[in-house]
Amino acid sequence: MLVAVLISLCGVAQPPGNSGGTAPSAATPVAATVNGEPITVAEVDAALDALLQAGPLTANQRRQLRSSILNDLIDDLLLKQFLTKHGPKVNPAEIDAQMMALKARLVRENRTLEQFLKETGQTEAQLREQWTLQNQLAAHVKQQATDEQLKAYHAANRDHFDKVEVRISHIVIRMSRMAPPTERAAAREKLQVVRADLLAGKIDFATAARKVSQCPSATQGGDLGYIRRRSLPEDEPLARVAFALKVGELSQIIETDYGLHLLTVTDRKPGSPSTVEQCIVEVLEDFTEDYRLQLVARLRKEAKIIVSLP
Repeated sequence: MLVAVLISLCGVAQPPGNSGGTAPSAATPVAATVNGEPITVAEVDAALDALLQAGPLTANQRRQLRSSILNDLIDDLLLKQFLTKHGPKVNPAEIDAQMMALKARLVRENRTLEQFLKETGQTEAQLREQWTLQNQLAAHVKQQATDEQLKAYHAANRDHFDKVEVRISHIVIRMSRMAPPTERAAAREKLQVVRADLLAGKIDFATAARKVSQCPSATQGGDLGYIRRRSLPEDEPLARVAFALKVGELSQIIETDYGLHLLTVTDRKPGSPSTVEQCIVEVLEDFTEDYRLQLVARLRKEAKIIVSLP
């Protein structure tokens, strides 16, 4: 969640790894190698420096953020390697057109490309490579996806495409995935006690959130407001549970990359019925993102990844 929040604050696009195409010198520290191709510590720290515009971090937050950035760069490099072998070619004119559109938007905002690149912690070459990969992936998915698959995907995600909204509140005990088992067990036991008290009516959710939750939303009784089904991609486990709950229902304990949660839904807006034809562009975009996540997960299992980030 920390990475997602900082990205949303800064508008940062994650730069792809080693865009220069050359191996680092022996004196250049390497954060990881992916199928023999390096990601340097300098690349990780360049992305980190851009994100730090959002505010200072503790030493532990910095370590966690560096690790998260490296994981993103590994995913980017795996995707780049796959598309280099299997993706369709991208006409450089497409990328030139995107660059012209970006420059025009920046002019309207009284900003320059140089300012944008500095703010996002990347070079023009990295930005062009990122767009190339995005266009390659979109073209590759269009070649793979059938009309039947897209219709089935729309049907399986009706809440999202119908723009159903739920209002959620949560209680979270923050914890890294790398936390010791004893620490995780203690946090789970603490939330089990809170959950039992909630079910017994000994305490209401808002009061419990103010007392226990380690989230800024605790001051609002854990209220996170209304969300759409896919509006929290970094918090997919929470969104999945939220849309399966009835209003007023309490979840089991949910584990995410950021900790242990209890969740409740306080309201639900039904949205409007849609057809796949009405929202085909959005269906394609979301189908492509899910395809990317599944592809990267498979590539990670097949790849030789050596992490050496200090």
